[in-house]
Amino acid sequence: MHIMSFAEAATPPELRAQVQDLQKEAWPSADSSAPGRTALTHDPALRPLSMLLVEAGTVLAALDILSKPLRHAGRSYRAGGLSTVVTRREARGRGHGRRLVAAARTAMAASGLDLGVFTCDRPLASFYESAGWQRLTDTVLVGGTPQCPFPSDQFGFDKVTLADFFTDSARQHRHTFEHARLELFPGEVDKLW
Repeated sequence: MHIMSFAEAATPPELRAQVQDLQKEAWPSADSSAPGRTALTHDPALRPLSMLLVEAGTVLAALDILSKPLRHAGRSYRAGGLSTVVTRREARGRGHGRRLVAAARTAMAASGLDLGVFTCDRPLASFYESAGWQRLTDTVLVGGTPQCPFPSDQFGFDKVTLADFFTDSARQHRHTFEHARLELFPGEVDKLW
């Protein structure tokens, strides 16, 4: 069992097809009209990096790391976030997802990002915290675009924001990320990572 990383567009087709099957299983309402079994999930402008936990050619768990600049409280940061975290149904409960999420956190810290920040459904927060992520108190991630914002506190959502601060500058200003609205604006494809 090993972890493999690829730019999303460079993921080998046989692995990419498995990842898409896992995503469709996890989120059956996702848009399935995209052409081809290996179509990309994310906006290439967010430099998606796919991380896969693979055993004997089978993808057990997968996630994508998206990144973009974030301007917050008068400072600029290189930010990344987790997206489309999924574990094969029959492999759940064995720590595969946690192992991959923790490896992603380590990879993000080593990549030169200042911080990692993303949202998840409230019941999943303890899972991410067990992999080293920290819950931000009353923090809203604002996705979408400035013209069409997509906030994580919109009606019907029950999201929490998780983060980790990788650089001294980001750690020094961590307090500005609590009780805040982070205007990430990743676009129309990845409205909220």
